[in-house]
Amino acid sequence: MAAGPRSRSEVRFRVRYAETDQMGIVHHANYLVWMEVARTELCRQQGISYREMEERSGLHLVVAEVRCRYLHPARYDDEILASAWLESAHPRMVEFAYEIRRAADGVLLATGATKHVFVKDGKPVKIPEEFRCIFGLS
Repeated sequence: MAAGPRSRSEVRFRVRYAETDQMGIVHHANYLVWMEVARTELCRQQGISYREMEERSGLHLVVAEVRCRYLHPARYDDEILASAWLESAHPRMVEFAYEIRRAADGVLLATGATKHVFVKDGKPVKIPEEFRCIFGLS
């Protein structure tokens, strides 16, 4: 992104009861939500929100691929650190990488990545010039 491909966001929050199963362990789908929160914050740190990009250009970032590797469970009331960074960028696609850690001891709970295609009016497009530097493209 503008500050370099390893600029990171870090979002801190607590696991809510609604995110867990009967054993108090976080349901696997919530990790994807946490990745989205970290990714959205990363874009905001680089100078643009998803909402602003959509409103200004009609451009959307559509998820084309998701990977998540679960290493240790998160549990109810754990404090979580979700981090995101831009892993790679191409004129039509960007890849973000993620780490989900337990704040208390730094244990890595999950890693992941998402690939996004730039879409306008339902069709894949190259990212407009005005947004290229935000995604590390010249």
